[in-house]
Amino acid sequence: MSYTPATSEPHWQKAWADAESFRAVRDERPKYYVLEMFPYPSGRIHIGHVRNYTMGDVVARFKRAQGFSVLHPMGWDAFGMPAENAAMENGGHPRDWTYANIATMRDQLKPLGLSIDWSREFATCDDDYVAQQQALFLDMLDAGLITRKSAQVNWDPVDMTVLANEQVIDGKGWRSGADVERKELTQWFFRITDFAEELLDAIDKLDGWPEKVRLMQQNWIGKSRGLQFRFATVDAPEGFGEIEVYTTRPDTLMGASFVALSPDHPLVKQLAETNPAVAEFVEECRRIGTTEEAIETAPKMGFDTGLTVTHPLDPEWKLPIWIANFVLMDYGTGAIFGSPAHDERDHEFATKYSLPIRATFGEKGMTLDQADEFVSKAPYVPAKTEVVTYVRGFAGEADQTGDAAVPAAIAVAEQQGWGEGVTKFRLRDWGISRQRYWGCPIPVVHCEKCGTVPEAKENLPVLLPLDVTFDVPGNPLDRHPTWRQATCPVCGGEATRETDTMDTFVDSSWYYARFTSPHADTPTTQADADYWMNVDQYIGGIEHAILHLLYSRFFARAMQKTGHLPEKAIEPFNALFTQGMVTHEIYMTRDEKGRPVYHLPEDVTDGKLADGTKVEVIPSAKMSKSKKNVVDPVNIVANFGADTARWFMLSDSPPERDVEWTAAGAEAANKFLSRVWRLADESPEGEADPELTRAAHRAIADVTKAIEGFAFNKAVAKLYELANAIGKSKAGGESRREALRIMAQLLSPFVPHLAEEVWTKSGGEGLVIDAAWPKADPALLEDDSVTLPIQINGKRRAEISVPKAMPTEQIEALVLADETVQRFLDGAAPKKLIVVPGRIVNVVA
Repeated sequence: MSYTPATSEPHWQKAWADAESFRAVRDERPKYYVLEMFPYPSGRIHIGHVRNYTMGDVVARFKRAQGFSVLHPMGWDAFGMPAENAAMENGGHPRDWTYANIATMRDQLKPLGLSIDWSREFATCDDDYVAQQQALFLDMLDAGLITRKSAQVNWDPVDMTVLANEQVIDGKGWRSGADVERKELTQWFFRITDFAEELLDAIDKLDGWPEKVRLMQQNWIGKSRGLQFRFATVDAPEGFGEIEVYTTRPDTLMGASFVALSPDHPLVKQLAETNPAVAEFVEECRRIGTTEEAIETAPKMGFDTGLTVTHPLDPEWKLPIWIANFVLMDYGTGAIFGSPAHDERDHEFATKYSLPIRATFGEKGMTLDQADEFVSKAPYVPAKTEVVTYVRGFAGEADQTGDAAVPAAIAVAEQQGWGEGVTKFRLRDWGISRQRYWGCPIPVVHCEKCGTVPEAKENLPVLLPLDVTFDVPGNPLDRHPTWRQATCPVCGGEATRETDTMDTFVDSSWYYARFTSPHADTPTTQADADYWMNVDQYIGGIEHAILHLLYSRFFARAMQKTGHLPEKAIEPFNALFTQGMVTHEIYMTRDEKGRPVYHLPEDVTDGKLADGTKVEVIPSAKMSKSKKNVVDPVNIVANFGADTARWFMLSDSPPERDVEWTAAGAEAANKFLSRVWRLADESPEGEADPELTRAAHRAIADVTKAIEGFAFNKAVAKLYELANAIGKSKAGGESRREALRIMAQLLSPFVPHLAEEVWTKSGGEGLVIDAAWPKADPALLEDDSVTLPIQINGKRRAEISVPKAMPTEQIEALVLADETVQRFLDGAAPKKLIVVPGRIVNVVA
């Protein structure tokens, strides 16, 4: 008889479902909340989903066995452009496409045997979720956490919507591939910058987060201390005014050679109104992209306005005013002074346009001429902690660090009255307006009499109309014949609805809180939030390390301020784990024109296609549908069972690293699980084996420690060892069954279906999922024997295992009886026999 997962796994899943084993219950037990980042319903799960959710499942099952009331939910991040794109390409409706995909993916996930409380499932496009998100919006608006203002945005001219910075790739829209433009629109913003200092300071308290993620958050928030001051313009057009700049290196001011304005600067707009050349240059900048990412890779472009400013330290010193494509309007003031001697971008710009390059400092001990020569070919950009020689300082600098010179320069500017020290953040307010249909409607109306008015809560949810078409680019809400018509909640007059919908990051920024009371008629309930929050273990990809986590941290604070979360939840995730990717080889041939043609792994056998064509093999690469190096977990489950897929995902490498899926690895995992089943199916006769009991208790200690340290591959290695110990042991009867029950309990978080089989076959009561986590007997962890190497004439030749307390004369007798020692002595007595207790035996023949 052999193990048959196709029969066994559905049986145990039904048993868990019938017993409601995974329903999260608020009771007197301590709670544990484990959450994996929820998926977008694209239509099929992939092997990366298996890895992510299996990791969370190990933790959830482990904590349940330890006596915690566990919350382990699942939901769907369901709004977004892909559904609209599908509707445009294939017809149909985004809602139908989304819910059909959810149904498919749910059916694919359930056979994995995940310990999910499916009663808490929701999609962010559900009417209930929309209603509560809109209620949150209104509460945040009332609390002053939301504002509406005009701002420059990334505009996709094909999808006709605003894009977040991370949705702009190489200056193009992530979905359409169109060149992204800069456009000024009136937008809704969450005032996340109000929390910039708090969000930054709290990062140091996130002890359960990876250091690399904390650093990424710190850099994104980007706190800096610098000098803000104004340049006076010379002979400028009427109304041009002064130019305000902000710099984090005021100690380089004596090296200034130009002032540069962003193409989006208000003064540039003023010039463009009367100067066609300026207008054309601004349009050229917009064509190549003005996002931060596009600017990093674009060539430096400049336009000399012909205007000048006076240097604040010398009225006779004039600096030219340029427009430069590398100056961002949404950081600082949208204007800089260029110090090319000490900044790479400024140096590239100055070199291209033959502008002066004047050193402010050089390496320690340099003269002025030496410093100027030093920076003529490349900028000198030392660390701010490095001691340098200031050759053009203005604040008493000599040989010192930038850390000392910067505050000294700020102090001089403030004393002389031409500048002030300012703290700024790179973080910008979060613009949430999206000009698309498939998103959560923003619950406001526009009334000619009352202005922009929040919708009344009793009118929520404001739902999307279903009778829309996508045959014309743009937002269908703008052209719907009736949906925009509304009644003003203030005056009762005619009004029009807001047609922008919310950024989908909003949907995913509070779902963790909704899971605590997913069916409540308020965003959360106090009792549930008090009990379940915070998320004890959050698991997801490193690609969400910045914005999703930052927005979630902001939302927790906003929900706390509006009464929807307790104060303890101000940081919602106690611990964060970022798992590695699953990779696979790419199989490729080429067509008659030499273009690559990719092939699915199941179409390749021994490096060949079915017709014998050899394929090129590209080593381990990120799985990509376009490259067809994807592994369908549905096929894996059908062929080997869910436990095999789970075991392989957990065993091959540390969970934070990438893992390569191989057919050979899956087959090896399946063979091991079949072997474990056979061990449980055997019933040999024999006596108790203390060494097997000792091995089982060592496994308890080692596996427990490995799970707690997120070292699942180490836990798997210890379970291999225990299986080997059971296989080699001569134990039978209850001694063997006890070891097998311990094996079942330790296997349960990893391969829960097989664990139930082993538990049942070894005489376990009820379900193993309900068994308490085993505790190792400390006495059995103490090894009462020791292995002593035997050194003969200075070389190690053998070893013996003896009890730690064995007297020296007995050890000597065992050594003399050893076959290897006897061979070297050849019947003679040893010249010396020295026993070093617990360490070594030396024999001189």
